[in-house]
Amino acid sequence: MLALARANEVRSERAQLKQALAAGTIELAGVLNDPPACVQTAMLRDLLLAIPKVGPARVNRALARCQITENKTIAALSDRQRAALIELLPLSGQA
Repeated sequence: MLALARANEVRSERAQLKQALAAGTIELAGVLNDPPACVQTAMLRDLLLAIPKVGPARVNRALARCQITENKTIAALSDRQRAALIELLPLSGQA
């Protein structure tokens, strides 16, 4: 029961983070540089799709450009991949 409660808490925190990304109250670069515990195991693709005006095609291009697999988690990003994504930002406007 404790594990279920913790999983629900993490999902709730992730949903709040995605809403904040969508609203523009936090920046993706900040999340990538210092990811909160709730997004360590989140799929990068899901997080990118939370950004306004960023759809699946744009995410696919960004991941390919940064040489990141589609199912990569935030915690599994290498320093090079993290830097490439941040350099590609603002992802929401031009990528």
